[in-house]
Amino acid sequence: MPFIEQIEPENSTGRLRKIYDAAMKRAGYVAGIIKIMSQDPRSAEGSMGFYGSLMKAKNELSPMRREMLAAVVSNVNDCFY
Repeated sequence: MPFIEQIEPENSTGRLRKIYDAAMKRAGYVAGIIKIMSQDPRSAEGSMGFYGSLMKAKNELSPMRREMLAAVVSNVNDCFY
């Protein structure tokens, strides 16, 4: 199984610290998907912006349907959602 080194919140600085602080404020913890991108904060910001555009912006699918689709795709990909 591959291993990707992750920067823990207590060791974060600069741009990554801001990302982690926002995650803590939003959810009360830093999700693994954010930590896995910790080596490249610029890409993490882009990925999270893309997620926000897909999942949080108003569009034709209801929030419930978006979450349902994300869960189904994660299941098909054998990925924890």
